[in-house]
Amino acid sequence: MVDNEFRAFGRGARGDKVRVVHGRLAALGLVSDEPATSGSLPVYDESVETAVRYFQQSRGLTVDGIVGAETFRALEESRWRLGDRVLFYSPGRLMTGDDVNELQRRLLELGFDCGKPDGVFGADTAAALRDFQRNTGLQVDGTCGPRTFKAFDRLARTVVGGQAHAMRESARLYRNGHQHAGSVVVVDPGHGPADPGIAVDGLTEAEVAWDIAARIEGRLAAIGVQAYLSRGRHGDPDDATRSGFANKADADVFVSIHVDGHANPAASGVATYYFGSPVTGQHSALGKQFAELVLREVVARTNLVNCHTHPMTWDLLRGTRMPAIRVEAGYLTNPGDRERIRTAEFRDAVAEAVCAAVQRLFLPPDHDAPTGTLRIPAELRAR
Repeated sequence: MVDNEFRAFGRGARGDKVRVVHGRLAALGLVSDEPATSGSLPVYDESVETAVRYFQQSRGLTVDGIVGAETFRALEESRWRLGDRVLFYSPGRLMTGDDVNELQRRLLELGFDCGKPDGVFGADTAAALRDFQRNTGLQVDGTCGPRTFKAFDRLARTVVGGQAHAMRESARLYRNGHQHAGSVVVVDPGHGPADPGIAVDGLTEAEVAWDIAARIEGRLAAIGVQAYLSRGRHGDPDDATRSGFANKADADVFVSIHVDGHANPAASGVATYYFGSPVTGQHSALGKQFAELVLREVVARTNLVNCHTHPMTWDLLRGTRMPAIRVEAGYLTNPGDRERIRTAEFRDAVAEAVCAAVQRLFLPPDHDAPTGTLRIPAELRAR
């Protein structure tokens, strides 16, 4: 979903690209109608940067004030409301937008399974729409046009709320019962050689993530889980390839491993993220549950600062069909965190925490284990 050729820009940029961004922000009421100019060119000034940061925060994106591919995509999607255009399934060029998200919300509330409410008009959404049309006496063409809009409007007040997607998500995960053995988990080591991520004092995020991910893979295999890494040690796939790999593997769970960094060296701790939209409130219930389990297990085993669990709409989390999370296991820019991240003991503890969380995710509530107590026997550990 992210255009790798997109060139990010921020404060000080000028030209038509700034005009487009300013126009999107103005339509949302975040900036004045007319942009500041330098000569005749619109300029990306402090007010635009502040508005972009606010928009990023509200949309579950990385808050940096920079218009990268994900932020620009979200700005484009924000301009659509259900009924503004005809919606349909177009393989290879999927329609995205807030209107698609609203369509998915309505389908889910009415009991039609369109999969994850991610704002992407994919095959599942098209199938659910055709099912809705069939059940309401409309022409079954998988196209959301004027007659389908009217049908939704007639039914708008008959159903409100509900947890249909969460129940379906649970049904898929527990299709083979409450047992982790035989489940499929894709472990994603963040970044790669071309984009090593945070780099401090001889350590790179890509290498740390790879090492922790490999430890997780070995431990999961030892307890009967089918574990796959999304990339080789020297691989560097984009987010669409990583999520596509997990989807093709029909994974039950996806976990992406990262470490963090910040300009302030005092920033430290562990945080986890799951797919969720602060705008709509729609989210992956099992993704949230898994993220919370991983966070608690890592904190219990490492004593890292608890930076909590957060909903995000990053493309990597958005593009996966299964519960997916991202773990930021410490800050390379924090001296204390960095020295711990160097050690095998710390990396083992994080790997053990993720494996324990996978086990707990599959346990029935009345058989769940206390945080920090599950251990993989030493003789089963592998790398």
